[in-house]
Amino acid sequence: MQQKSQYYTRTAQWLHWVMAIIFITAWVIGFYSGNFLSYDVDGPFKGDVITLHKNIASVIIFLVIIRIFWRYTHPVPELPATMSPLMKTLAHLGHLGLYFMLLALPITGCLFSWSAGHPVPVLYLFEIPRLVQDNPDLTAIVKPLHIYISWAAGLLLVGHILAALKHHFIDKDNVLKSMTRQG
Repeated sequence: MQQKSQYYTRTAQWLHWVMAIIFITAWVIGFYSGNFLSYDVDGPFKGDVITLHKNIASVIIFLVIIRIFWRYTHPVPELPATMSPLMKTLAHLGHLGLYFMLLALPITGCLFSWSAGHPVPVLYLFEIPRLVQDNPDLTAIVKPLHIYISWAAGLLLVGHILAALKHHFIDKDNVLKSMTRQG
């Protein structure tokens, strides 16, 4: 029987940190454009900021598929033995929630964009083919859904960061180190 490493693989670490940077960047840009810009006042600038948001955020669709595949084909470190069963269950639910958000946000973002008659560009290189035509009724559903999910994802991310810091500074275990070092 192969013993589990106390560290994630380099690929898992790389995917984690790249996706974290992309997610946080896209979230901040989306928050900024949605709360501080207006088409009436900022016109084309708001459109450019939203286009930047989409070009960055759309990458998550591709990376999360790779990450989920990697996660389920490579062993992950065991949680510390000092964690209670309840805390381990909450940790697993938190990770499932993050994966759900990493899928739901770009999917609702694509549906929002397409149903409003706009493309979904990826890194200014290409567009994801439209799966939905202009549809104001769908836009009325997916726009608020995308916003609500983004808030929930932001809160879940803050909880994830706080939990990692708690493990590192209070519990002084290997949880954070498992995502930053190689054994």
